[in-house]
Amino acid sequence: MAKEKKGVRLEHVSKIYQDPKTKKDFYAVHDANIDIAPGEFVTLLGPSGCGKTTILRMIAGFESPDEGEIYLGGEPINELTPNKRDTAMVFQSYALLPHYNIFDNVAYGLKLRKLPKEQIAEKVHAILGLVGLEGMEDRMTNQLSGGQQQRVALARALVIEPGVLLFDEPLSNLDAKLRVDMRNEIRRIQQAAGITAIYVTHDQSEAMALSDNIIIMKKGVIDQVGDPHTVYYHPVDEFVADFIGESNFLRGKLAEKDGESGLATIEGHKVEVAHVGHLAVGDDAVLVLRPEAAKLADEGVLPCKVTLSRFMGNYQNYQVMVGDTLVKITDFNPKNHKIYEVGDEAYVAFTPEDVHVL
Repeated sequence: MAKEKKGVRLEHVSKIYQDPKTKKDFYAVHDANIDIAPGEFVTLLGPSGCGKTTILRMIAGFESPDEGEIYLGGEPINELTPNKRDTAMVFQSYALLPHYNIFDNVAYGLKLRKLPKEQIAEKVHAILGLVGLEGMEDRMTNQLSGGQQQRVALARALVIEPGVLLFDEPLSNLDAKLRVDMRNEIRRIQQAAGITAIYVTHDQSEAMALSDNIIIMKKGVIDQVGDPHTVYYHPVDEFVADFIGESNFLRGKLAEKDGESGLATIEGHKVEVAHVGHLAVGDDAVLVLRPEAAKLADEGVLPCKVTLSRFMGNYQNYQVMVGDTLVKITDFNPKNHKIYEVGDEAYVAFTPEDVHVL
């Protein structure tokens, strides 16, 4: 649908606010450098107050950066008002016009641009087909389900053929199952339209499912940028490891090193590790072990005692103590596996490649 795929670039962008209580200035966003390729789907991910929505609003033009420059398709846009920017926003609240039917809601932006009626009708019908609302043009928006309303909001943003589509937590008002369905639809529609998309969420599963790349933010600063596989298996710090999925943190020291591999001492036991290149012998080592990467077994790497064993249908949920360290284990498809009960002595088993060293 897009006339031209446009990239987005932020160079040393900062936003400063004043704390209403202390009256002191603080950085809501500090020195953000982002380069989004044309046609890419990028998610800004992080907890509330980390600065992700502020970045989105600065790209849209609803906020102005106090430092740095924002570029859209190579053009600096700091001085442009929102309506002069080649962007469209899909809001959390949908922001539909309640007294208009679906057709008129979607056509609204085209009418403001004074396009001919025949062209408006053609564009609206085409975009309604793309979002799966064909044949519903005369339906009033208050007669629609949450998912249908979200599709109308998406169609209204897409129909004006923006260079960049911005999403501000658009699925947060939907129930869990519909959220999964709609995120799949958003990705399908974005790829079909070939449009650059920037998506804000605090839901890591949404970010993983939607994104070509994820920008993880912490306290106004970009902590890590990478594709879903990279940020999950190679987090740069404990914050990212803990925010993207669940993690166990095994703390100890590097006891031996041989090239890239080595041995770490964890709770008095030697653990083989595949990649320790940045550590020296004697350094503190934090091993990130994902719950699904570990197994409970009669033989293994670390002796443990089972403190929780719970059947969850498609997986058995375990918590075990390795010395003073709590370790969570997710055993998928446990039907034909040995089930360990609370109080059992066992081992946590994993390979050297299963852990990531911080």
